[in-house]
Formats: sequence, C-alpha cells, structure tokens
Amino acid sequence: MATNNIEPELILINGRIATQDERRSLAQAVAVRDGRFAAVGSNEEIMARRAAKSEIIDLGGRTAIPGLNDSHMHPIRGGLNYNMELRWDGVPSLADALRMLKEQAARTPPPQWLRVVGGWTELQFAERRMPTLDEINRAAPDTPVFVLHLYDRAFLNGAALRAVGYSKDTPAPIGGEIQRDQQGNPTGLLIARPNASILYSTLARGPKLSREDQLVSTRHFMRELNRFGVTSAIDAGGGFQNYPDDYAVIDELHKRGEMTLRLAYNLFTQKPKDELADFRQWTQLTKAGAGDDFYRVNGAGEMLVYSAADFEDFLEPRPDMAPAMESELKAVIRHLVENRWPFRLHATYDETISRALNVYEEINRDIPFAGLHWFFDHCETISDRNIERIKALGGGIAIQHRMAFQGEYFVDRYGAKQAERTPPIRRMLEMDVPVGAGTDATRVASYNPFVALYWLVTGKTVGGAALYPENNRLERMEALRLFTVGSSWFSSDEGKKGSIAPGQLADLAVLSADYFSIQEEQIKRLESVLTMVGGKVVYAAAPFDRLAPPPLPVSPDWSPVKNYGGHWRSGSPTTAAARTSHMIAPAKLGAEGSCATTQDMASPWWFGCGCFV
Repeated sequence: MATNNIEPELILINGRIATQDERRSLAQAVAVRDGRFAAVGSNEEIMARRAAKSEIIDLGGRTAIPGLNDSHMHPIRGGLNYNMELRWDGVPSLADALRMLKEQAARTPPPQWLRVVGGWTELQFAERRMPTLDEINRAAPDTPVFVLHLYDRAFLNGAALRAVGYSKDTPAPIGGEIQRDQQGNPTGLLIARPNASILYSTLARGPKLSREDQLVSTRHFMRELNRFGVTSAIDAGGGFQNYPDDYAVIDELHKRGEMTLRLAYNLFTQKPKDELADFRQWTQLTKAGAGDDFYRVNGAGEMLVYSAADFEDFLEPRPDMAPAMESELKAVIRHLVENRWPFRLHATYDETISRALNVYEEINRDIPFAGLHWFFDHCETISDRNIERIKALGGGIAIQHRMAFQGEYFVDRYGAKQAERTPPIRRMLEMDVPVGAGTDATRVASYNPFVALYWLVTGKTVGGAALYPENNRLERMEALRLFTVGSSWFSSDEGKKGSIAPGQLADLAVLSADYFSIQEEQIKRLESVLTMVGGKVVYAAAPFDRLAPPPLPVSPDWSPVKNYGGHWRSGSPTTAAARTSHMIAPAKLGAEGSCATTQDMASPWWFGCGCFV
C-alpha cells in the first residue's frame, strides 16, 4: 500500500482484487487519482483516505483484475471492418449461424457484402461441421457472401463470385487455389495453399465503409474488447495496412480523445522484396516509442520479410523458407538494430526460428542488441535449445491461442504426442524468458481473451480436444499474469501497467464471475461487468450499468452489430434460438482420440476431424 497522503478521485471497495503486484496478492480496495492507482489495501485503509469529492464504487465482493493486455491483435484493421462483419465467434450451432446469415443477408443492401470473418471453427458447433456451399447459397441467394474460416479457406456464394469476377476464365492465382467443378467453373471455395494471400486479396475487393462509419466501427470494436476486460493491445499490423495512410481513422479517434483501448502498434511491411525500403521510410517518418500511453509506435513486425513468415495453417505441410530468407532478413534486422527499433517476427515452426536466430546472433556480434526488446510470435513447435538462444539475446515470446482453434488439425497431421507442447509454455516460463499472451484476432482466432485463458488453464481446444498434459498447463493466476504483467514487457511498459499497484495506470476489469473458483468450462463464458481505462469507466453492465458511458450509434443502419452485437454471449437473442435449433447432436467422443461416430467425409466441404478428445 502507498504511504503518500492522497485525496482519491475514485475508490473501489469490497472487491476481491487480484493485484498481480505480487504473484498471489489480493486486496479489498483501491484508490485512483489522476488516471493512476494511488493506493491499494484493505477497505479500512483505503476508506481512511476518502475525500469529500471521492466517488465510491462498491464491488459487492466481485473479482477484479488488471485490465487485460493482448500481446498480439489486429484492432486497427479489425476496427475499420468491425461493423460490416457478422461474427460466428462462440455461436453454439451451425443452424444458428446459418439462420443469422440468412437474416443478415436480407438486411444487407446492394452493393454491400455480407462478411463472416473471425474466430470460429466447425468444431464449436453442435453439428461438428462447416457449412456447405449449397447451404450458404440457399441462405443468401442474392447478397454477396464471404465466409472466412481461420487461415485455411473461404466460402463465396454465387453472388460473391459474380461480384469479384471469378469465372471459368480466371487464371489460377499465386498463393492460393480457386476450387473448380468438372467444367472448370469456380465452386465458391478458395483454399489457402501455401498461404492466405488469395483469401485476403479477395476480401479486400469488397466495398469499404465510409470514413465516418469507420470511425464509429472502430469505437464499437474497442468497446467490444472492453466488454471482455481488454484495456490494452499490441497491434501487429497486417497486409493492406500501410503506414501512415491506413492509420488515419485511429489517429483521428486519438486526437478526439475517443480511444478506450491503449494501442502500441508494430509496422508491417507491405511489399515483398522491398521490405527494407519500407522500414527505411518508416524509421525516417517516426521513431520507436513515439506517442503516448494511449497510442504509440511499438516497433517493426510481425512480417519483417515475406520470405521468413511460416504461416500457421496446420491443414497444410510445414513450409520450407526460401533460400533468400537469411540475406533478406539480415538486411532488415541490421537496419532496425542500428536504429534501435524493437521488432517482432511471426514464426510457427522451430526450423524457421533456428534460421532466424542464426541471423540475429550474427548481427548481435557486430551490433549488440543490448536490451532492445524483440520477440517471436506464436512459436508452437519451438525447441528448448532455441528458447535458450532467445534468452541469451534478451528476447521474448508472444504466444496466442491458435491451437485452441487448430489443435485437432495439428494432431491429425503430427500426432497427439507432438501436440503436447505446442507451444511449450511451461518450459518458456521455467527458462525465465518473457512470455506474453494474446489472441491474434480478428481473422485466425477469436478476440475473446477468456477463451485464451481457458486454453491456457485446461489445455483444451474450442472443440473440446485435450491437447496438453498437466505439466504444460498453467494455474489460473499464472495464466492471468501472461495477459497482464507478462504482456507489459512486449510494449516496454514494465512497471507502468499490468498490475493494480500504486503509480500504475488505472486500468482494471470487474468480472461477471470469480475467475479463480468457477468451473473450468465457465472460464470461456466470463465477461467484464465494469471496465476502467485510466480510472474512467469505458464499459459497464448490470449491476453497474448506471455507470456505463452513453451507447454508441450503430452505422451503417444495416450493420450486423445492430442485431447481433459481436461475440456470442449467454442470454443473447441467439441463445434462445440455440436451445431449440440443435437438430444434429454432437458426435460422441471416445477416449484417446478414438472416433465413436463417423462424419460424412465424402462431402468436399467438410474438413477437420471432430474426434479428438
């Protein structure tokens, strides 16, 4: 507890506050002043500091945690599109998903598309399968529909094929496959092979929201993240996200003071073979760390050079990186280290990590990294030896819950034994390497951090497959630390955020249930009922709804957000329908990955085994 004499603007009492200041410290109350935590302690200690103008919020015994900090997201790009997207994140039944698709198609005016983009998997559905193209076309015969499934494929209905101009005469694309029927006509299935360029380039051909609607859309996405207790994120950039042009919307919201999510962003190269030119330009335009606590440059990545990015589609074999990888990566890393720019690199496989580390070690001998924050993203198959090498160079590892969505695919390709340490989280922590947790939302996983926490604690996928033995699972407090204290290192915010401690930014979330005691299956259903950023309430629900900020307008008027919101939630209109629409029972799962029932694998639209437990 702080000893300085302060007059708090805000006091929260009667809570079970997991401070994260120390590994297991709990407090009852906290005081806030000037956007920071001023004192933490018992009810009596904090109320003794009460001033005449101090606002008091009684938490009623509820659990409070530091605001969650996602180490790897795409909120800048995701915000621009959020109000255009129908989300299947968490929807319990394919029947519900198709009903939502049909309803939204009827609301969507031409020439707009209906987009389903994000963190869903067929294994979350009671039916344990994907939609067929026939089902999508019946649900939406006239409105262009683009349904993205993780990183591996997209479904386009007939109207979407016409809108993008894909026909019998369309040549086979580089970086993907347009599936065709016996006559050579596109069926509507796009396959990422060997990468997702065909998926993302096709998506980019659709209409965009107006500038004003993008501003509203981004605010909605930030508030949706606040609903899950997320108060900070590191934006990992992305394709078709040029700097500074595509940052204009978030720049304006920052200038208006309308950001409710703290963002540190990494700049993502846009031009294969011209990556060094991008980074040379950006290191001249700005500097790492430029900005403030709400919005600032975090460095370079996640794509440093295209030849080094081994993407995470476990339905496809591991890609071998091009022979030019080392020379191209060396030029970029040398430039970044010379300019003291932190950097991150997307890396799924140990083989790629080894080659990248060879480059890093060579440069470090010439130009010492000397405390520069750098890290790898993902690292599902990293070896102990390469963890040691990362530690020796002062790096970190940002992990995300991609295996919660693709674990069954990994087991199918590599076996259950290999999946037991994908990634080896426990080993990373034992070896004292900085580890931060995130989601990699919005396209290849859900942005819901509690799904990620569920995965960390249980070792299970969204579909229920048990991946990890106990020795690679985390206790609940340990898992929470990766989303709070752990992630702060990755944006150079150690000691500034991640804990509820005097002097740190007053970001916290009060949870809908006690994360530490509820049944494991309930973790993924948690939400925040009160989220604060800088001591200001940015989201509130019952019993704190009187404190909620004004509702945001929904634009455009046809936005799926108007009727469905974002991530599925218990008690939503979808829920009631879900209880009556599960026409197909889930497959009965046998022990040790054995199948008790058989899926219709003759269908070309079904992919992914639902039989792993």
